[in-house]
Amino acid sequence: MPPKAEASSSFPLRLPLGDARLLDQLAPDYALQHGVLPLQRVGALSLVATPDQHVLERERASLERVFGPIAGVSLPRKAIQFGITHMRGQQLANRAAKKTEASESCRNWSSRRATAFTLGFLTIFVAASFMWPTTVLTLVTIWAVLTLVSVTGIRTVGAFLQLRQTRRAFKTWRTTRLRYVSDTNLPAISLLVPLFKETEIASRLVRRLSNLRYPSEKLDILLIVEAGDSQTEKALQQSSLSDSFRVVRVPEGAIKTKPRALNYALDFANGEIIGVYDAEDAPDPEQLRKVANAFADAPENVACLQGILDFYNSRQNLLTRCFTIDYASWFRLILPGLVRLGIAIPLGGTTVFFRRSVLDKIGAWDAHNVTEDADLGIRLARRGYRTEFIQSVTLEEATASVPAWLKQRSRWIKGYAITWAVHMRNPLKLWRDLGTKRFLGFQALFLGSLSQFVLAPLMWSFWLVLFGLPHPISGAVSQSVIVAVGILFLLTEIATIFVAAVAVATPRHRGLIWFTPLMHLYWPLASFASLKGLGELFWRPFFWDKTAHGHFTSPEELPRPSWHQRLAAIVLRRRERYAP
Repeated sequence: MPPKAEASSSFPLRLPLGDARLLDQLAPDYALQHGVLPLQRVGALSLVATPDQHVLERERASLERVFGPIAGVSLPRKAIQFGITHMRGQQLANRAAKKTEASESCRNWSSRRATAFTLGFLTIFVAASFMWPTTVLTLVTIWAVLTLVSVTGIRTVGAFLQLRQTRRAFKTWRTTRLRYVSDTNLPAISLLVPLFKETEIASRLVRRLSNLRYPSEKLDILLIVEAGDSQTEKALQQSSLSDSFRVVRVPEGAIKTKPRALNYALDFANGEIIGVYDAEDAPDPEQLRKVANAFADAPENVACLQGILDFYNSRQNLLTRCFTIDYASWFRLILPGLVRLGIAIPLGGTTVFFRRSVLDKIGAWDAHNVTEDADLGIRLARRGYRTEFIQSVTLEEATASVPAWLKQRSRWIKGYAITWAVHMRNPLKLWRDLGTKRFLGFQALFLGSLSQFVLAPLMWSFWLVLFGLPHPISGAVSQSVIVAVGILFLLTEIATIFVAAVAVATPRHRGLIWFTPLMHLYWPLASFASLKGLGELFWRPFFWDKTAHGHFTSPEELPRPSWHQRLAAIVLRRRERYAP
C-alpha cells in the first residue's frame, strides 16, 4: 500500500500521499489541472488515482505515455488535490512566482539601479535649473501640455466613439431576452477569488457567488487563501460552501501578491474559461452565461472579456461619489471606446475572463507586478490577442476614506510605472509588436498619465492666467502663448468634466451628475498618491498595499424593496441596457 498521512482538519480522512518521483515525471501542475495522482508502481503497473472513470479514460493515453500500463483508483478530487500539494505545494508556489518569462516580468527590477538612475537624472535637472531656469521651466511646461493634450485627447475620443455606438444601439430595436448557449454546450468556468484578511466580507462573498446562475457541474469557484491567514479560513469554514467551491491555500513565499496567488490557483482550475473576482464583488447573477455567449460568438483571437465595474456604496460620502464618477467614465465610456479605437488597454483587476489556453501560453500573471491586470492587457495585445467588453455589471465597495484611497491609488500608480518600464526595455520590439497607433496609445495611457500625476501642480498654475495674474514663464514666451496654454488647459478640463457627466447620465447613477464639477477636488488626490507610489519604486517595489473591505452594508443585507420599487428597478434596467 502507498504511504499515508493525516490530512488537515478540513479533510479528516487518511489519504494516500502518492509517489513524489512519479508525480515529478508527470508534472505537478498537470496532475492538479487534470485531477490525477500517481500513487505507486506495482511491478510493471502504475496505480493512478482519478475522481471518476471518465477522467481516467480521458487521460489514459497521456498517462500511459509517461508510466506505461496503468490501473485506476477512485479518490475524491479534494483528496487528490491534498496529496499533490502535500508533496509539491512549495514547488508549485515557487513556480507561481515565475510563470511569466523573465524578459516580460518585473521580478528583476532593481531598486538600487532605479535609485542611481533617478539620482543622476535629478542631479542633472537641478543643475540645469540653476543654470537655465527659464528654459528648463519652459521645456517642462511643453512636456506637461503635450501629455495633457494626448491623455485628454485619447480619453475623449474613446468616450465619443463609445457614446456614438450606444446611441446607435439605443435607436435600434432588439429583444431584451438573452440568448444563451444551451446548458449541454456551456463551457466549464473556473473563478479565481483571492482573499487576504477578508473576515468582514467572506460570508457575504460566498452568498453573492452562490447567486450566479450557471450549472453547478460546470462551475468551479476557487477561494484562494494565503498560508497563515487563519481568520479568513475560519470565516470561510463558517460559511455554507457548496460543491462548486474549493479553498486553495497558497504556501508562504518571498512575496505576497494577488497575481502570485492567482498563478498558484490557476494550476488547480479545471475550467476552459478563467474568471477573476475580488472579495468585495457582487456580480450580476447572469454574468457567467453572458460570458459563455460572448466567447462562443467571438473569434479565436478574442482572449479576454472585461465586465463593467461599479459601486454599491456610491452615495456613502463625497469621496465614494467621485470614485463612482471616475469608474463610470473609465469602464462605461473610455475603455470600451479605446477598444473600438484599436488601442491596447489595461485590464481591470476583477470581472475579467480569459481563455485558459491563452493564459497558459503567455505565462499568466506577472507575480511581482502590483498592477498585474494592466500588464496582462498589454502582453495580450503584443501577441495579437484582443479584449472586448461585455454589458454586465459587477458591484464593488468603493474606498470611502482618503487615507485608504491614497494607498490604493498609489499602488496603481506604482504598478503603471513598473509596467511602462518593463515593456519599454526594448522600445523597438514593443513598436513592432503593437504597431504605431497602439504604441502611441500605450505611451499616452501609461507615460502620459504618470507625467500628469507628477506635473499636475504645474498645470494648475495656469489658473493664474485665467484670473489675469502673471505666470512664472512669462519672461520666456509671449503673453499670447501663455493665454493660449491657459485656454487649452481650460478646454481639457471641460472635456474631462463632460465625459464624466455623460458617463453618469444613466438611471443607475441618477443624481451623480451634479457632483461632476467637484471632480476638481478629487483629481488632485492622485498627485499626492503619486508621491507615495513612485517613492516605493526605490524601497519596496513589490509591496502590495492592501485595501480593507467590508465596512459598508452589502446590497443583500438592505431591506427588501416593495413590489413597486422592484417594478421600477426592472424598468430602469431595461432602459439602461443601451446606456453607456
